[in-house]
Amino acid sequence: MIENQFKMVPLFLHGSTTRRQRDEFVEEFQNRRNKWIFILSLKAGGTGLNLTAASHVVHYDLWWNPAVEAQATDRTYRIGQTKNVMVNRLLTKGTFEEKIDDMLKSKKNLANLTVASGEKWIGELSNEEMKEVFALR
Repeated sequence: MIENQFKMVPLFLHGSTTRRQRDEFVEEFQNRRNKWIFILSLKAGGTGLNLTAASHVVHYDLWWNPAVEAQATDRTYRIGQTKNVMVNRLLTKGTFEEKIDDMLKSKKNLANLTVASGEKWIGELSNEEMKEVFALR
């Protein structure tokens, strides 16, 4: 679809991409204007990249750990970034993706409570919130 719509072959980084290819793709994306679409699998593109040429990030797949998605997004928020970066997450309504997204939001909220507030956060939870945190499922 991208080839038909934009008349270009996008760069595509995935788990089988060699280190040399990876470096070449990053170089092309960062420095060549005719290579402005870079598709990365979430795990393969989540670490060790600086993609300051990016102005848009679109997450097509969700991961069970919210830190993995955040780390992938952070590839664009690096020293040298001069653009505003728009981040979009695509979810299909009425599917398991919504349930995963709800779970991710819950994990993020819990992580924010523990990291942002230090150790005193647990004393500030309501009885219902305490039950939810420690309930076995």
